[in-house]
Amino acid sequence: MKCLLAVLVVSAAATCVGRSQVVESSRTQRVISEAGAQQVLKAAEAEAERLHAASAIAVVDESGILVAFLRMDGVRPGSPELAIGKARTAAMLRRPSGETEVNIDNGRYAFITSGFMSLRGGIPILSRGEVIGAVGVAGIDKDQDVRIAQKAADAIKDAIKDALKDQASPPTHP
Repeated sequence: MKCLLAVLVVSAAATCVGRSQVVESSRTQRVISEAGAQQVLKAAEAEAERLHAASAIAVVDESGILVAFLRMDGVRPGSPELAIGKARTAAMLRRPSGETEVNIDNGRYAFITSGFMSLRGGIPILSRGEVIGAVGVAGIDKDQDVRIAQKAADAIKDAIKDALKDQASPPTHP
């Protein structure tokens, strides 16, 4: 099975205040791979076709950088930008993009000028409880956008879970 995740190791050196020693620190961050992003696109496209909902579909990494994109025939001209914005918002805020819409409805008007997309249809993609990317969908209907994005995020989450389970299982011999 193709690897669904790429692992990014971030390292930095910092000097401790009041000490002459240098302390090295690092952490491992899981990010969605290109192969994983393609699986998200395929799952989203299948759900969009099932719903007869032409859509623009964007997949970004955990920091909101575009990894994969699909513009289905018949989608409105503005939908690609909306899909990318929804995905970026979900990745960078680590929650569905629709929550910003709810926050604005509840009086948190600063979100209007924050640069984040305040429309439903962006869903974070999780692996082991950690955001590894996000998917954003923009078509005609916001409820369908959410349904398509959630179906795609769930599909890759299940595939990752299966892959991790396969890696942890001892090999069987005939």
